[in-house]
Amino acid sequence: MLRSLGAQRHITSGSVVKMIHVFNLLSWLLILRVLGVTGTDVPVSVMEEDSVILHTGVENLTEIKWYFNKTRIAQLNGNVSFICTDNQCINGTERFRGRLKLDLKTGSLTIMKINKTHSGEYQLVVDGIGNSNGGKILIITVQDNPAVYNQVKKNPGESVTFNPGVRRDIIVVMKCFLNNILIAEITGGQSQICSNVQCKERFTDRLKLDSETASLTITNIRNTDSGNYTLEIFIRNDTHFSITREKTFSLTVVSPPPSRLSGGAIAGIVILLVVVAAVVGGVIYYLRHRSDRAAQPQEGVADDPSSHPLRDMGDS
Repeated sequence: MLRSLGAQRHITSGSVVKMIHVFNLLSWLLILRVLGVTGTDVPVSVMEEDSVILHTGVENLTEIKWYFNKTRIAQLNGNVSFICTDNQCINGTERFRGRLKLDLKTGSLTIMKINKTHSGEYQLVVDGIGNSNGGKILIITVQDNPAVYNQVKKNPGESVTFNPGVRRDIIVVMKCFLNNILIAEITGGQSQICSNVQCKERFTDRLKLDSETASLTITNIRNTDSGNYTLEIFIRNDTHFSITREKTFSLTVVSPPPSRLSGGAIAGIVILLVVVAAVVGGVIYYLRHRSDRAAQPQEGVADDPSSHPLRDMGDS
């Protein structure tokens, strides 16, 4: 009886120990998954000039290191942060100079105005979890973005539409700026047009923000609407990354040139000029001919005897 109770107690204790080990293992795997260091590469495709945020998924971290192609590019120790801590990051290509920003609370790393030299493998080390040889979280490929800057020309009175070129369902926030002045914004299901008085007066009843496509339309445009329009698009936050994309349009409003005359109008003008020239020529010819006739003696008129001096009859 005592032996069976002891065996049962032993079995129960062993089961508890196993359960504890399993729980610890599951907890450890969960932590790794939350931190994004499961060892599974996550491919991400972005466009040039995007700003990309690499997330840790955890807040209030005390120690973190970010690696790019096995080179440490950022580090956080408590409240002290370092950007580009290794010589390979500082010297050589200096590909990340002025482009990295490290969040002191979450450890998230922002790459601003990304370009093709930033394509590669990004790795995360958090509180000793993972190392520079493993714990891969992202492989980023940067693609060309041919539509970053668009030249748009319109005539006064026409309409122009600026389209973000991104699906509406993945847009969290979109802001539209004219020469760095905010004129429209979409946040979730809310939209706002012209938050200040000057903007409202300038675009009174002429701005339309489509909540389904996030496109912005300006109707009855004027010459004063010319300028650089920038759409700042914050794309849906993912466990591993989020993207802020900018799309810029240069709008030039020009008055149309004077309308050209039709062929019939030109022919009419030519005929009128010919008629005027003929009339003027006729008048000149008439006046000249009249002047010549006045200068010649008239035919059939005898000489006036009184015009000759009288001769003395005695002389004959």
